[in-house]
Amino acid sequence: MDLKIYKIGGSILDDEPILSAFLNEFSQYKGPKILVHGGGKLATSMGKRMGLEEQYVDGRRITDEKTLELVTMVYGGLINKNLVAGLQNLHCPSVGLCGADGATILAHQRPVGKVDFGKVGDLEPENFDLKLVRLCLDNGFSPIISSLSYAPGQGLLNTNADTMASALAGSLSEYYSVDLYFYFDKEGVLDGEAKLIPVLNEKAIEKNIEEGIIRDGMLPKIQNALNALKSGVRAVYIMGSQFFLKPYTGDSHAGTKVTLL
Repeated sequence: MDLKIYKIGGSILDDEPILSAFLNEFSQYKGPKILVHGGGKLATSMGKRMGLEEQYVDGRRITDEKTLELVTMVYGGLINKNLVAGLQNLHCPSVGLCGADGATILAHQRPVGKVDFGKVGDLEPENFDLKLVRLCLDNGFSPIISSLSYAPGQGLLNTNADTMASALAGSLSEYYSVDLYFYFDKEGVLDGEAKLIPVLNEKAIEKNIEEGIIRDGMLPKIQNALNALKSGVRAVYIMGSQFFLKPYTGDSHAGTKVTLL
């Protein structure tokens, strides 16, 4: 059975018209589907109200106890439940989940190295328990999953949403033919002249990284795409919001397909 997994982030969550367009198209796809989401500007604005100062190292959030409380409230609460409610309004049966529900997405706290990232979870896909997610899918419900993982005996951990989508897709590929879509604010992966690259294989990715074309925030997204493919995912696409749920055509106007060969 085919399964589509979509990941959206702040650039979509923070733009009400774009988010509404996505939810409308998501609701219209009738096959099994999962939505994985991170946060957006809402976490920043809520943090300011709580007197919390954001801390980042190399673009990665430091998650102390107070920040974990914040992202749990915002990601797992306000954003997640609003997404579920929006989809229910569109007659799309949905269930809001995080990693702790059903012990689905297990992780351990990232060890302290040069940087102490705090309550950040490194995933353990080999220990995921997929019964609850499969139960939802097999009964016509779409899991809407926030980027909070679970460490047994410890509790919730903050986890990168791209990484969570990739690991979940790889784990579910044992049971489904999985296509994974990363949606963000660019039309896809761009070359040195800011033109869309329709297809990227692993060798081309290495070359583009060496030349500094793929860098910064695109690096982890690309690595997560490759990890998903190596874990058995059938296809991975990196797309702009203008291509929501549109079939990939392979031309220069419809996102980037990531391949191994």
